[in-house]
Amino acid sequence: MREISPEQIDKNAFKLIGEDWMLITAQKGDKTNTMTASWGGLGVFCNKNVAFTFIRPQRYTKEFVDEADTFSISVLPDKYREQLAYLGKVSGRDENKIEKAGLTTVFDGETPYFEEAQLVIICKKMCSTDLEKESFIQPDLCEKFFPKNDYHTLYISEITKVLSK
Repeated sequence: MREISPEQIDKNAFKLIGEDWMLITAQKGDKTNTMTASWGGLGVFCNKNVAFTFIRPQRYTKEFVDEADTFSISVLPDKYREQLAYLGKVSGRDENKIEKAGLTTVFDGETPYFEEAQLVIICKKMCSTDLEKESFIQPDLCEKFFPKNDYHTLYISEITKVLSK
């Protein structure tokens, strides 16, 4: 992998996140956990290049992201679609899902990501906020996407490194 600047990401963020999906991965103690996500974005906040990620409160990976200062976003080639689906359905509380998915964890400093990724974004958390029903201007979104009232936490994180194959 080679390091590039965030401005050199030549993929459409809507496709990368919404269609290709991404893995959000963090370290807690000596354990690594990951989850598949398809909501998020890339942009600018406080004059920094940032990633916006959303994690539901019941996701095990949230504990890891909350404890760590950094996490990674890994985008894998389409041939890993089955593994991405699996990693989105199974909890790391119940099994070593990364091992079962056959992915190889590597590190940038203390931040885990996947060797199989075609694009890796290393993120340093800047701020987070819990979404609430009252936050929504369009109440029909709550009914459609949050029937269990399990509103996501929004993380805004500085992009500190981008790796590309």
